[in-house]
Amino acid sequence: MKKGRLSEIVKELEGASKMHLKQSKEIESHIKDMKSPLEKKDACYKKVAARYKGGNSAYRSGAMVKCRKVGAANWGNSSKK
Repeated sequence: MKKGRLSEIVKELEGASKMHLKQSKEIESHIKDMKSPLEKKDACYKKVAARYKGGNSAYRSGAMVKCRKVGAANWGNSSKK
């Protein structure tokens, strides 16, 4: 459901009765917890997506794990020995 529709439901439940007040508060807290897809993408996602194009793959997923383990600033840099 979209945030706008959920907000409408909250208003309707608040006006209905005291019994529905708890439900409206639960839905309202859920709306606050919802994030837009742009907020979910961190620096590692962006770096790995730039290197591994073409949707999801096992290689891309593995690279994402490695990047998050070492940090986006250090991932992809060759080690100097």
